[in-house]
Amino acid sequence: MSPVVSLSDLAVSGRTVLLRADFNVPLDTDSAGNRVITDDGRIRAALPTIQSLTSQGAKVVVLAHLGRPKGMVDEALSLRPVAARLSELLGTPVVMADDVCGDSAKSVVAKLRDGEVALLENVRFDPRETSKDIAERTALASVWASLGDCFVSDGFGVVHREQASVTELPQLLPHAAGLLVAREAEVFNTLITDPARPYTVVLGGSKVSDKLGVIENLIGKVDRLLIGGGMCFTFLVAQGYRVGSSLVEADQVEVVKGFLADARERGVDLVLPTDLVIADAFAADANNEVVSVEAGVPEGWMGLDIGPESAARFAQLIEESETVVWNGPMGVFEMAPFAAGTRAVGEALTRVDGMSVVGGGDSAAAVRLLGIDETRISHISTGGGASLEFLEGRTLPGLAVLAKS
Repeated sequence: MSPVVSLSDLAVSGRTVLLRADFNVPLDTDSAGNRVITDDGRIRAALPTIQSLTSQGAKVVVLAHLGRPKGMVDEALSLRPVAARLSELLGTPVVMADDVCGDSAKSVVAKLRDGEVALLENVRFDPRETSKDIAERTALASVWASLGDCFVSDGFGVVHREQASVTELPQLLPHAAGLLVAREAEVFNTLITDPARPYTVVLGGSKVSDKLGVIENLIGKVDRLLIGGGMCFTFLVAQGYRVGSSLVEADQVEVVKGFLADARERGVDLVLPTDLVIADAFAADANNEVVSVEAGVPEGWMGLDIGPESAARFAQLIEESETVVWNGPMGVFEMAPFAAGTRAVGEALTRVDGMSVVGGGDSAAAVRLLGIDETRISHISTGGGASLEFLEGRTLPGLAVLAKS
């Protein structure tokens, strides 16, 4: 992918900058009925770009989404809790508009002074943001463009989407990639074009079907592919093992057999678990035990994590690598009895001498939930879907519009 226009290429002093951020954070309800952010990682990730712009005297107007309101106003998905948290993190008030691009948004932007920050309401409250019709998306982007002087894209979690605030808005104003998006693009470009070797990719998560494109694109580029999580059971079935009631995508077994043959042919080390933590129910308090893959999973039991032998082997292979990418947990890490495999992989990444990358989504959530030292991992992506599509070798529309001409 071509290099993107960087923030240093944009003159922002005294100008109104429209900043697309990814504030799609998880929320919960506390005992008083207030909505509380349970993981502010994505908000923190936007701070360096916001602070860079305000320190240069820009007026910053943030555009972001939360959840999937399907083009309708949904109070449960208002960005108000985000505005409150962003104010705390910046140590300065963030003014919040009551709408996406109406009178309130226009009034809030008009009153902004140099160095101040405002947040518009959830952009997905307007159906044009996610419309398949380019004319509708452009109409919405034009309203926003009339409010600002330039555009900065810093929401890596949405650059794989064709949406008004991602692909149409930068075509209407002078634009640049924010510090976060520029860093993400640089890291993933390195992974695709010039990784130091041995290069290991660790894939987990529940479904093989979610990762087909990634495996297909990477199988000729990596030295090792380690497969855990729910997706490993489809591989184990393809090899003739018994997996009990574990998650299996029967329609993918033949595809997986093709991957196994392809890996053998190319001399790629495709590593599957040799033991599993199994349980008699999908619950934290279920009966659980460790079984070897050879012995198989009894009927009525299911695999919910890779076993201790597999975890140690995966960790060893990760530590021996110069480049490691991890996308998808090794088990149901939210339940303590099934978190050890994911923890072993996350902690092994902190001991890699070369480049270690966590591919967003559940893996990034696991790093934070399990208290793994983030400072010892080279890069934790803020975009699960975007990082997957990048690894699949796809062109991401939200990056393509930022490319240097």
